[in-house]
Amino acid sequence: QVQLVESGGGLVQAGGSLRLSCAASGRTFSSYAMGWFRQVPGKEREFVAAITWDGGRTKYADSVKGRFTISRDNAKNTVALQMNSLKPEDTAVYYCAADRRSTSIMEMWEEYDYWGQGTQVTVSS
Repeated sequence: QVQLVESGGGLVQAGGSLRLSCAASGRTFSSYAMGWFRQVPGKEREFVAAITWDGGRTKYADSVKGRFTISRDNAKNTVALQMNSLKPEDTAVYYCAADRRSTSIMEMWEEYDYWGQGTQVTVSS
């Protein structure tokens, strides 16, 4: 069992940066692949980025490639999402998620086992 808590969301102007963090409880954090998703009201949860258990592989949605970076620190049980060059269309609630398949890079939210409560990111134009 893993419990996830996101932080770092807020209001930022277009072109600015934010760093989201997800803190995980449990001694088995390093055995999970991790992902970030986002959701706006009325739309399905959207894949943003994912990382394998050891950080050896990452994957990004085309919409954020080159602007966002996912990373993890297994010693601190955290996964981060550095978001640069933010755009108004990045506005959403951002969620981190854990996948028990440690080497997987899954883009479908249904494939993930544990979720945080989400953090709001608002980008003003």
